[in-house]
Amino acid sequence: MKRIVYREWRISPARYWGILGILAAVAGMAILAFGYMEHTGHWVTGMNNSVVWGTPHVFAVFLIIAASGALNIASIGTVFHKPIYKPLGRLSGLLAVALLMGGLLVLVMDLGRPERLIVAMTHYNFSSIFAWNIFLYTGFMVIVIAYLWTMADRQGGPFNQPVGILAFVWRLALTTGTGAIFGFLVARQAYDAAILAPMFVIMSFAYGLAVFMLVLLFTFADEGRPIGPKVMRRLKNLLGVFVAGVLYFTLVYHLTNLYGAKNDGLEHWLLLSGGIYTFLFWVGWVLIGGLLPLGILYHPELSKERNWIVAACSLVILGGLATLYVIIIGSQAYPIQMFPGQTILESGFLDGVKGQPGPYSPTIPEVLLGLGGVAVALIVTVVGVRVLQFLPESLADGVVPVDEETLSEEAFAKPA
Repeated sequence: MKRIVYREWRISPARYWGILGILAAVAGMAILAFGYMEHTGHWVTGMNNSVVWGTPHVFAVFLIIAASGALNIASIGTVFHKPIYKPLGRLSGLLAVALLMGGLLVLVMDLGRPERLIVAMTHYNFSSIFAWNIFLYTGFMVIVIAYLWTMADRQGGPFNQPVGILAFVWRLALTTGTGAIFGFLVARQAYDAAILAPMFVIMSFAYGLAVFMLVLLFTFADEGRPIGPKVMRRLKNLLGVFVAGVLYFTLVYHLTNLYGAKNDGLEHWLLLSGGIYTFLFWVGWVLIGGLLPLGILYHPELSKERNWIVAACSLVILGGLATLYVIIIGSQAYPIQMFPGQTILESGFLDGVKGQPGPYSPTIPEVLLGLGGVAVALIVTVVGVRVLQFLPESLADGVVPVDEETLSEEAFAKPA
């Protein structure tokens, strides 16, 4: 095996500050959107009595479950003893923390009264899944930071595997808890399904890995670091398995609903006559987020091209946003069936209104707020990669990066 030595790979200052400037501008627009909604009131958004979780929640949930999935690479290297993934562990942990920070920030800013968060953090109702998730999210961040320390400091080396196992178990609990938020809600017909919890786990694997691969390819291309075809083949095949898993759980979820006659109306509306939600399901969820990426990732020629792999990862992310839009917003838009088969008076919640979905259209402030969470996550990632040695020296085939065996903690602190 060939050994390489440490060298000064780093992005040019002009490009680095340019990227930070663009991301800061997006985050700034999100702050302005938050101020506008906070001052004027949430009536300026598309949310209403029927749809109380809107587009910001789509971005927030995507970032939160992607954070869990982004840590998958580090877990494979540590927990399952796959050496090829170990050089990527630090970037995996950094991205997991960054994505979770971005997602939680969107949730806090979309509360309407963000200062009331202190009440939720000091008064717990343990019969609520939301109270559980406060501990899951904060615990995940603390554990992953400790995990990064075990990978960065020689003194933390002996604790690397125990902390890695804890992080692996905790992130499964985190994603399960996020899916359970919807699976435990019996008031909404489309939410009331236990399979949503494991489906969110497999979705986190796919979306987190897609984001990780895009960040990896972008940073390595910008700094001229090599990535061998063996590593890319492993990553893209792993992504293909996860995407196929999402499609499998989707099929099981809808077949389960179709088996019960009480869900015939819901399934007919979602799959055939739901307008934008039907379109997003078939085109966004199934085609863009599933079939097209699978076709690219397993094509004998296209799967060898980096640009096509980038396209597949981008499609998975776009499909993931469409998926969560259908799950979160579409499930609220479908009218509540208070008394199945009976007609009742219409209310502001549109309960009992047969075939009429709750009105919802995303507004610009909502979209900007969601994009702000993405920008914050990327800012944390870009600064982390620049300041600390989160990137391996090389992923070329047949090369053992020196930082994986002999790099000291002082070298880790050296700018990349």
